Amino acid sequence: LGLSGPPGAGKSTFIECFGKMLTERKYKVSVLAVDPSSSTSGGSLLGDKTRMTELSRDMNAYIRPSPTRGTLGGVTRTTNEAILLCEGGGYDVVLVETVGVGQSEFAVADMVDMFILLLPPAGGDELQGIKRGIIEMADLVAINKADGDLIVPARRIQAEYVSAMKLLRKRSKVWRPKV
Repeated sequence: LGLSGPPGAGKSTFIECFGKMLTERKYKVSVLAVDPSSSTSGGSLLGDKTRMTELSRDMNAYIRPSPTRGTLGGVTRTTNEAILLCEGGGYDVVLVETVGVGQSEFAVADMVDMFILLLPPAGGDELQGIKRGIIEMADLVAINKADGDLIVPARRIQAEYVSAMKLLRKRSKVWRPKV
């Protein structure tokens, strides 16, 4: 599964919860977390693993943070090979967290079975901020953080994306993207 979304959408939190649910069901889970590299120093924080504290201690989970090192598309130059190594190593589920979202951070969509766009409910003008390119590639749009005071904005954003998805050309004859 490939996951992308804007900063603060809760990608790492979602992955930790989903990953723990899978390991409790006896699946082996691998997480390939991609972080942006600094254009100045070339360094990267690689902080996703620190936000997945429970999952990182789980014996049935493997988390590998990787810097982009200037590679565009939201993944690293070797993400596809890393996916194959994880599958060959016996991991049942491989989750790939991209650097974030924009118009072109969807290279992962061609590497995975399902591409999920994770969105927060109250980020402003979502349809303007998340451009057509990435929406066209999403197999599933998940509105995250949809609780408490954010339930009403989450339902509004869901309705906006359902409408927007109807305008897009279908990529598959058997799957219609869900929101």
